[in-house]
Amino acid sequence: MTKLLTIISFSFLLVACEPPRFEVTEFVETSPKRTVLKVGTLYGSQTYLNSDLGESGFDYEMAAKFAAYLDVPLEMVPYTHRQQLFAALRNDEIDIVAAAITTTQNRREQFLLGPALYEVNQVLIYKTGTQKPRNLDNLSGDIYVISESAAVDTLTSLQQSHPNLKWQQVYDKDNEELFSLVAKGELLYTVADSKSLRINQRYLPELRGSIVLDDKTDVVWLLRPNGSDRLMGSLLSFWHQQKRNGTLEHLNEKYFGHVKRFDYVDTRAFIRAIDNVLPEYQALFEKHAGDLDWRKVAAAGYQESHWNPKARSPTGVRGMMMLTQPTASSVGVDNRLDAEQSIRGGAIYLQKMIDRLPASIPDSQRIWFALASYNVGLGHVEDARKIAQGMGKDPSAWRDVKEVLPLLQQRKYYQHTRYGYARGNEAVHYVENIRRYYDTLVWVDSQNKQLELMQQQAENDSTGQAKTSANDDKNPEDIVKSAAQ
Repeated sequence: MTKLLTIISFSFLLVACEPPRFEVTEFVETSPKRTVLKVGTLYGSQTYLNSDLGESGFDYEMAAKFAAYLDVPLEMVPYTHRQQLFAALRNDEIDIVAAAITTTQNRREQFLLGPALYEVNQVLIYKTGTQKPRNLDNLSGDIYVISESAAVDTLTSLQQSHPNLKWQQVYDKDNEELFSLVAKGELLYTVADSKSLRINQRYLPELRGSIVLDDKTDVVWLLRPNGSDRLMGSLLSFWHQQKRNGTLEHLNEKYFGHVKRFDYVDTRAFIRAIDNVLPEYQALFEKHAGDLDWRKVAAAGYQESHWNPKARSPTGVRGMMMLTQPTASSVGVDNRLDAEQSIRGGAIYLQKMIDRLPASIPDSQRIWFALASYNVGLGHVEDARKIAQGMGKDPSAWRDVKEVLPLLQQRKYYQHTRYGYARGNEAVHYVENIRRYYDTLVWVDSQNKQLELMQQQAENDSTGQAKTSANDDKNPEDIVKSAAQ
């Protein structure tokens, strides 16, 4: 846990008909210096991350789809501070701000606001184990928030009814750094949106939300107030399309649907296991993951056995990936208690599950269907998909099928299925847990890489300073001779 905290510290308008589709030529006219869509963002789990496996984040995926809709290349431009981000938009350096930005009166006056992507609450955050704040009257000066964040506007508005309310604005930190400081007890309170809190509780389980300061606030994209009418028209058209075809709902479920459940004890145990257990087996997960993301295989392994290669169950499953004997035989595993064999076999079996799924299931969701099949069996998952279809739901969308799987425990549903009764609710919890573990691994992996880059930069700077110091001690003529050689 200490290691993880150290890493962290381092670190609308609805219209009756659609506007005409925005053409590339119009985009070029609006921004004559560019033929790409430049989207400014902030680093974060819900906005934008860039790792060895590519770019991810809710805002990134929406931006990529919008660029494809416009038929222009996308360039994501990450910033470290909101001031820089907003200034870049004002100065026409970027076309859009997409960074989990909530609506405020101040922002309405400065920018064009896009349609709502999702809703959040503004929440006062404190550390578990300390006294839970019940009202705002006794918190003067103990609240720290990011400058130019929505929290500043929210607190300013609340100050009218709570005149003693005061807070501190910080300019050199981001939300995750403030979360870390609160989790370590170095700060008492901060303010952030509810989804950001839930996401960060997976890395900092000490965080708790208390008073809701502002509820049901829309998260939107920002555009320049002048010269963006055509781009806004296209954005509205795109938004309607994504809402109708279910993409917007899918992305909301993908990034936020699995973080509603929070288990403090389990999260702390998982973070400790990342530090103390995973290093022994990470190379094996990377080696045998094949075409799968090794972190998804590792997350499944933790869900199965807590990365215990000797794990056993009364039902007969054994090993790191808790394989049955028939499954082990089918994937060439002789010894289920051998960590490498179990990881290799589990990855092979999971890939087989993916390959057996119907082609109608999108690539981005196949892994979740496969994991549900890994847990409860492919036949039961197919039964759930048929029930979903009969209810008018999308049988190829995990968000819909996960709502139906628990119905396999009710007689009025399972008596009409091919494979009968199944503990569908357990399959849902199984997959959602793995999704949370996976997200945590992605975040930790990203933080580790950033730390390595910072350390490398520090070493390079130190080496450069050493060379400069050494040259300072030399005769200038010797330096010239050395350079000539």
